[in-house]
Amino acid sequence: MKTPIADFCRDYAQSNTTRLHMPGHKGEGPLGMEHLDLTEIKGADSLYEAEGIIAESEANASQLFGSRKTFYSAGGSSQSIKAMCLLACQHWSAEQEGTPLFLAGRNAHKSFVQAAQLIGFDVEWMASEEDYSLCRCAISPDGLEMQLERVMSEGRRVAAVFVTSPDYLGNVLDIHGLAEVAHRYGTMLLVDNAHGAYLKFLPEDRHPMTLGADACADSAHKTLPVLTGGGYLHIGTGAPEGFEHGVRDAMCLFGSTSPSYLILQSLDLANDWLEKNAPAAFSKTVERVSAIKTILSHEGLSLTGEEPLKLTIDCVASQVGSGLVFADRLRDFGIECEYADRDVVVLMFAPNNTDDDYQKLSIAVHMLMQVQKHMPASDAPRPSFSNRLPERVLAPRDILLRPTETVTVSDAEGRIAADVHIGCPPAVLPVVPGERVDRNAVAVMEYYGIQTISVLK
Repeated sequence: MKTPIADFCRDYAQSNTTRLHMPGHKGEGPLGMEHLDLTEIKGADSLYEAEGIIAESEANASQLFGSRKTFYSAGGSSQSIKAMCLLACQHWSAEQEGTPLFLAGRNAHKSFVQAAQLIGFDVEWMASEEDYSLCRCAISPDGLEMQLERVMSEGRRVAAVFVTSPDYLGNVLDIHGLAEVAHRYGTMLLVDNAHGAYLKFLPEDRHPMTLGADACADSAHKTLPVLTGGGYLHIGTGAPEGFEHGVRDAMCLFGSTSPSYLILQSLDLANDWLEKNAPAAFSKTVERVSAIKTILSHEGLSLTGEEPLKLTIDCVASQVGSGLVFADRLRDFGIECEYADRDVVVLMFAPNNTDDDYQKLSIAVHMLMQVQKHMPASDAPRPSFSNRLPERVLAPRDILLRPTETVTVSDAEGRIAADVHIGCPPAVLPVVPGERVDRNAVAVMEYYGIQTISVLK
């Protein structure tokens, strides 16, 4: 597959052109990649007005992902999430009056809450159908249908349904079923697929674009060979007609007008790798991860989540003490995890992990289990996450320009939250801006080590 952005930047770097333009490093510097770092010079195209090499590269990505249209982000999924929320609101406003309403899984990334604040749409949160953990928000097609029926029986309509899948622990929702329900009730399904860009290239294609989502945000850098910050906004083939027309303006609204050409080159080069290598590479990686999961299970670890390239250790069920301590012990063996809290340790794999990586993990766990097994878990009771949402006092947007102060979490009960406080987005939000901090929210934040919170004065 052609790589027009990378080819242009490489050719320019080799042209010995005098650089009397930005960036200020002029192609020289200690990183060794400055010669490839450009700006919107003649021929380089412009991300938010793409009609040349960037548009050509995005078309290649669209072909790979099976979307109606794919757009690049140099600001990760955060930029794409905000943009697709704006698009849904614009579509709503073209047909309806009033404030757009979103139904959203409670484990939304903070960028979704920020979108609600900046754009001004309303959110009705869907709590998890299972009391599970900080990151999971289990939403079934039947559960979504009940929510939509209730809202419509009250004379309200829903502009979009927003869900997160996969979540941080590797749990995957039934996107196909959720899309069918959303469409049956005349609304759209938007998916935060930040952790799942690779799902398109598995032996069984499980990407939201294939399963019927109207739009989704992918963090390419999380699971593909792309520099940090590289992402996609995909518009599905079944999205409303013309839905993609405002994407570039929406992306520009939430991103820098100087997007990194290093990131754009990595997205461009990834297209060629995805076409030539991805199916075989991911198939092999799925087999490797499945094998290491079996090994760790035999060692006595309890694993959770069904995402094929994520390994989540339930340290409570495994009786190995705190996940934070277990992660520190892995670091003693030269292994850095993706995420750890008091309950879990999350490890992420990709095709670039070597045989030595798997072997090192196997040896480390074997040795750790000799000393960690049957270690006591935290004395603190695990807080509840099911159907216990705090009282809403104000809409998130109403908080944005009000004076705030920072208080300790222990003194926050009864106060109105002014920010999102959670350490590992996307995660179940203990309290959202505009909600009253209750005792359960305090317990959740204290359990996960959050010491202070921003509240209204």
